[in-house]
Amino acid sequence: MSSTDLSLLEVSYLPLMEYGAAWELQKEAVQAIDAGTGPERLILLQHPPTYTIGSQHHPEHLLLSAEQLKQKGISLFEIDRGGDITYHGPGQLVGYPLLKLGVDGKVDLHGYLRRLESVIIDFLAAYGIEGSRKPEYTGVWVGDEKICAIGVKFNKSKFRKGFITSHGFAFNIAAGIGEQGFQGIIPCGIAEYGVTSLEECAGRPFELREVAGDLIPYFLKHFPYETSDTVLQADSLLTD
Repeated sequence: MSSTDLSLLEVSYLPLMEYGAAWELQKEAVQAIDAGTGPERLILLQHPPTYTIGSQHHPEHLLLSAEQLKQKGISLFEIDRGGDITYHGPGQLVGYPLLKLGVDGKVDLHGYLRRLESVIIDFLAAYGIEGSRKPEYTGVWVGDEKICAIGVKFNKSKFRKGFITSHGFAFNIAAGIGEQGFQGIIPCGIAEYGVTSLEECAGRPFELREVAGDLIPYFLKHFPYETSDTVLQADSLLTD
């Protein structure tokens, strides 16, 4: 893959991390990658119930008041990724690829998004689920329901050519996640379509940590890095 410096990728799994802490972790990792003092990373985790509003900035797509958010225990962050509002919460696998792009002078930012979609589409296909794209939107769909949202930031490198990615994908795993969190928003500003999950599509339960481990080969298919011998290190980062 010409647009990525294929080196060692550090992959970590965190059972649960508060969104603000994970955002700071990403910023620190991006700076370290840029400076050459830290490895490229894929961080897989879950968040407590959280809404994030991206750079499109449509606060009207949040349907709950501040008091209702407090009652439901849902945090709210306005962040620096692309896209609109989305939900993160237990039962959803969130992936933050922190990767160097364009170190060879060739940058295909749209291609990066398409590769992230392909990771999820290929994973779903292994379970007989047909994941697809919608040309006007970013993300992965099963029929007319979104199963994985994607929103990223391309951080301009200060010390080298190209960019370093942050933010990433949110893959719905647990049944009922639509009712638990997405009903309080217009997800990604798309009112005409719903959301679904892996469990609902497959008709059986999944352990989220197992999904995280099973997803890694599909990620490496489209982003062919080398990884350390133990790629899921639950204790490699502090959880909150």
